[in-house]
Amino acid sequence: MRMRPTLSWTPGADLPPGTTDLAPVADALRAGGVLVLSGAGISTESGIPDYRGEGGSLSRHTPMTYQDFTAHPEARRRYWARSHLGWRTFGRARPNAGHRSVAAFGRYGLLTGVITQNVDGLHQAAGSEGVVELHGSLDRVVCLSCGVLSPRRELARRLEEANAGFSPVAAGINPDGDADLTDEQVGDFRVVPCTVCGGVLKPDVVFFGENVPPRRVEHCRELVRGASSLLVLGSSLTVMSGLRFVRQAAEAGKPVLIVNRDATRGDRLAVTRVALPLGPALTTVADRLGLRVGDAATA
Repeated sequence: MRMRPTLSWTPGADLPPGTTDLAPVADALRAGGVLVLSGAGISTESGIPDYRGEGGSLSRHTPMTYQDFTAHPEARRRYWARSHLGWRTFGRARPNAGHRSVAAFGRYGLLTGVITQNVDGLHQAAGSEGVVELHGSLDRVVCLSCGVLSPRRELARRLEEANAGFSPVAAGINPDGDADLTDEQVGDFRVVPCTVCGGVLKPDVVFFGENVPPRRVEHCRELVRGASSLLVLGSSLTVMSGLRFVRQAAEAGKPVLIVNRDATRGDRLAVTRVALPLGPALTTVADRLGLRVGDAATA
């Protein structure tokens, strides 16, 4: 499956309006068998901006594409300089009430699984188990030549050594961990190769224009088939990688419920879209169900 490099989507005027009624979400969770699909919006309360919401990073930043990264050494230099700086902030982010609520739903047996479009690892840090990272994770690095995986912290150490004193001030941090730097700030940043074969290193994430591994896609499809309903949290569903699972659920007659402050590309397929901030909304739902969100891990 190839991610379409769709960076924007304009909602039509005929979309159903959002609501503030959380009852359908609470009812679906009470019935159990819910599959969660989360996007960047669930992590904004942890200090990681989303792409398309109010103040989203697409207003100032175009995400790296797979084609540019693999074809151009200068693109890789810019990416790793920006990502190396962004990682220092990104790696310090902690789960928020939304992540902890999802972990509580899982711990109390209300979920069949969690699929996340995010690469920040915050669901796992909050205590969710078996999370499917649809677009990979920034805490791993892969060699494009030999395929060896290595920890991001090890690459961060090597980049620190190769670029002593590199500490520009970024204009902002993006959902992919990329910091906003000018070409002058990037300067002559040095990229390091794979320690095994000398090949090109890439974060183990799916860039725009890259293929999501087919086995991962099929695993997600299977999770949709086994779920009673699909709960979308903080995703505009602009890219097909997430929207396809909403379409699959709707076509199978499974209720789709969305919690997202702004309109989404899946609104016409949903039984409801709750236009509320995720942390307070999910905490309220947990309270209604008598669940203790604070039990979730926060490491």
